[in-house]
Amino acid sequence: MADGKRFFFPATRLILAALLAGVLAGAVAVYVSESGSGNNAPEKVAAAAGKDDAACAAKAARAKTVAAKAVGQVAALQPADPPQSLKSLAFNGPDGKPMTIADHAGKTVLLNLWATWCAPCRAEMPALDALQKEKGSNAFEVIAVNVDTGDDTKPKKFLNEIGVETLGFYRDPTIALFNEAKTRGLALGLPVTMLIDADGCLIAHMNGPAEWSSPDAKRLVEAALEP
Repeated sequence: MADGKRFFFPATRLILAALLAGVLAGAVAVYVSESGSGNNAPEKVAAAAGKDDAACAAKAARAKTVAAKAVGQVAALQPADPPQSLKSLAFNGPDGKPMTIADHAGKTVLLNLWATWCAPCRAEMPALDALQKEKGSNAFEVIAVNVDTGDDTKPKKFLNEIGVETLGFYRDPTIALFNEAKTRGLALGLPVTMLIDADGCLIAHMNGPAEWSSPDAKRLVEAALEP
């Protein structure tokens, strides 16, 4: 499939699979909220978020330039319109501790949300693993976040079964990350992928699987890393 000649699924099956994944995710979603400490904390957080969004929105031309490189096997990737700050997106790192996109400042990130019950995810994960193995560096990382509820047993077994070895084990068992992406209009179902620049700004996004180990995907990553 890395030869760029065919996709994982015909378009109709891809869309139906993504929508079904969205329904399932919604059915088991656990909504969470977080409040700041101190009377002015929410206002300060909102002000900071507004400033970050404004800085990201100024990158609209850059987003279109990078997304224009999304052809062939990654042609479904769409430019962020407008780019927005995703610094606050939260999940657990490989060490099990909470972290956010802001913790990856200075690094371009391909953020992917997946689940063990998502059939398109099973097809896509080895390609993401291969992309991380070849392109992963201090400047770029594939962050694939599992959103299964429960403990780590099932997703770790899943990754072992399909031969994923390079990707870090990122998790969000609360599904709050998926729900936030959905609220932002970025997720219809699973998998969903977001290309985020070194400043935490969303540059492009897509719903459904892609052949991320293809030459098309590698050229896209190279374009995203250009100054």
